[in-house]
Amino acid sequence: MFQMLQERKNMIGLIRVITFSDVKLINYHGNLIRNKYNLSIVSECIKNQDKGIHDDVTERKAVPKIIDLGKRMADSGCDLIIVSCAADPAVKQLRSRIDIPVIGAGSSASLVALANGKRTGVIGITEEVPAIIKETLGVHFQGYLRPDGIDNTNDLLSKSGQEACVQAVKQLISGGAEQILFACTGMGTINLKDILNANHIEVPLIDAVDAEGLFASFYSKRN
Repeated sequence: MFQMLQERKNMIGLIRVITFSDVKLINYHGNLIRNKYNLSIVSECIKNQDKGIHDDVTERKAVPKIIDLGKRMADSGCDLIIVSCAADPAVKQLRSRIDIPVIGAGSSASLVALANGKRTGVIGITEEVPAIIKETLGVHFQGYLRPDGIDNTNDLLSKSGQEACVQAVKQLISGGAEQILFACTGMGTINLKDILNANHIEVPLIDAVDAEGLFASFYSKRN
């Protein structure tokens, strides 16, 4: 235990809410944040959650796993926890159980959106916009769409899924959105920003993985 505490001291623990066996996929969000913000990150995923969180049932299933993993990461020496999911599952519960900062992707992205006061359109993979995002945006929430054919984060990996995201964003902008927030961290995995930029989308784009990294960099002990 002492060796693990030493190894993870001043490291950020990042929780993936989808189960992967591929180490590259487990570390993908952590690597994005590490490369942009120069942070030391260890990533782990919860078990038996092959399609991640995409509705109330899968969220309820994931919450106790996230709490358990977050507590173990804190006990192992991590000085900050990121829950890399835009619904912020178990974030409040973890904050009441451990004495280090806990950052959620959804609240982070919403707070970034509030910084410029623009009407914010949201796209995601759930039937309804994650509550934490709608509550945080308040009057700046413009609307929400789940792209056609997208039922869970794995659907974003297909070309048709990515094209559906582009169409959903265009529809939100036509409806008055002045910027777009990604309510799924899997949209960072596919680098949806670049896909949208290639399709001439010129409004600000708020990636939840980027946003959680921004707040982690602020609250990290290395700051």
